[in-house]
Amino acid sequence: MVLFVGDDWAEDHHDVEVMDGSGRRLVKVRLAEGVAGMARLHAVIGQALGDDAEDGEGAGRVKIGIETDRGPWVRALLAAGYEVFAVNPLQASRYRDRLGVSGAKSDAADAHLLADMVRTQSHQLRPVAADSVAGEAVKVLTRMHKTLIWERTRAVQRLRHALLEYFPAALAAFEDLDAGDTLELLAKAPEPATAARLSISQISAALKRARRRDIAVKAAAIQAVLRAEQLGQPPVVVAAYAATVRSLVALLGTLNEQVSALQGEVETSFGRHPDAEIIKSQPGLGVILGARVLSEFGDAHQRYATAKARKNYAATSPITRASGKKTAVLARFVHNDRLIDALMAQAFSALSVSPGARAYYDKQRARGSAHNAALRQLANRLVGILHGCLKTHIHYDETTAWAHQNTTTA
Repeated sequence: MVLFVGDDWAEDHHDVEVMDGSGRRLVKVRLAEGVAGMARLHAVIGQALGDDAEDGEGAGRVKIGIETDRGPWVRALLAAGYEVFAVNPLQASRYRDRLGVSGAKSDAADAHLLADMVRTQSHQLRPVAADSVAGEAVKVLTRMHKTLIWERTRAVQRLRHALLEYFPAALAAFEDLDAGDTLELLAKAPEPATAARLSISQISAALKRARRRDIAVKAAAIQAVLRAEQLGQPPVVVAAYAATVRSLVALLGTLNEQVSALQGEVETSFGRHPDAEIIKSQPGLGVILGARVLSEFGDAHQRYATAKARKNYAATSPITRASGKKTAVLARFVHNDRLIDALMAQAFSALSVSPGARAYYDKQRARGSAHNAALRQLANRLVGILHGCLKTHIHYDETTAWAHQNTTTA
């Protein structure tokens, strides 16, 4: 007997439905998140299996659909031996439309929907392959590292917008708004009048602490810009903007510190992973980008049966829309933002370190592809190369990777 379980999860509870192979509901229950809820789930499944649970293979006869592939709950399901399928919320939404057109939705109904999906569509769903604890650690660190970088970018844009409103000379004087010397000088003189009184020695000291070159020339240029005439705001408004700039400067200083600290943690954690050397051997992948690629792909080698499967997950492979006489080849819209960001960065970096990658990119450009399209095609090729290296446990070899270019067209 095989059981099909739908698990609609929330932060503090799970709505669960268990059905048999005919689609008949056996159990419908709400479970609390945590150890007690998991124990209750095991009991419910064991009771539904009956005598089949006593032969030691009961867990292997349970298929569970849930709209996530991570977290302690999912890891506990995998540890129990259940076959867990991560259902994309978009897939679930489309499947809901097949069952009814009223638009009605509830947690219990979603649990029924997920159970029915794994009963009828499990061959088209992606089973969760558990990553190693080392891989999970790299994922936690790299995701937070990238999140802080994104937060820093947002804070820089807010700082730029504020300066543009009352102190545009600062934007002309300072090249990098998140650089240490810029933050130091803005913290010391966030008002135009105060900044105009900065001495060469004060500016030079900040540039020296930031390890800038040509300090004398740059200090003189900054002072000249800050002392030039400019349009301004009333003193009260300037004071208000200055207060916001001080806050943003303090925030950016903290973000810089934490990004640097987490970068060290990422490097250490990734360096301990058994696949690190293979990934770092790929063109365009250093420690940080390599760690991001590893964490977003995961390190369960059985997750991607073929290179095509890995490319499809990466969203570097195109999709074809054909209807009647119309055919269009398009980039994938649904994707993992973190993964595609890392892969596109790898492809761009590979142009300067891999002759094969450069030749492949140039060939796509010669065919009329725009820069981003050619870069995505290169990224797609590099994902296939990475898959082959991980599957065979060998390092990247430039000659082997691009040998096809001498015999076939891309």
